[in-house]
Amino acid sequence: MESEPKDLIVLGAIKRGAKKFDKIQKMTQIEPEELNSILEQLENRGFIKAEEKKGWFGRKIEISATEKGSNELDERIHELQTKWEQMSLLYKSGDKEKLKQEMENNKSIIPSMMFFGIMDMMMFSMMFSMMGMAMSDYVAPENMPEVNDGGMDDGSMDDGSMDDGGFDFDIGF
Repeated sequence: MESEPKDLIVLGAIKRGAKKFDKIQKMTQIEPEELNSILEQLENRGFIKAEEKKGWFGRKIEISATEKGSNELDERIHELQTKWEQMSLLYKSGDKEKLKQEMENNKSIIPSMMFFGIMDMMMFSMMFSMMGMAMSDYVAPENMPEVNDGGMDDGSMDDGSMDDGGFDFDIGF
């Protein structure tokens, strides 16, 4: 899968149980045209399979990960965990320059780390604070999860607006 983090995210969504195109699209937030292309690539590599099934309202296509795809996903998640551990150690050591270089080298996999819940978001935001940078330099705003950190400012609300302190729950409806 080389350095294609979106492929990994799509495969992860499928492995988590998203079997239909619209569910995969909703979970990954990838545009339909791009998602279709990624699904074709994953199928060509033998990482997923598409099966046509009969339902109440006609035929439907269900997508599932193959054993080869599951093994690839497990291997890549392990690599992501290792990279996160390296960044965490650099943060804890206080070496700003090495941390900045490591984050720059791994910029393309940061969204994957977020998607799979590998990184500690509080520590991640503190890394940026330590380096005096904004998280948006590394992560597109639409990919940033909302973190209520008890009022700590990570520089992302520079417009003077204030958080209302309320809770934001997504219960899946």
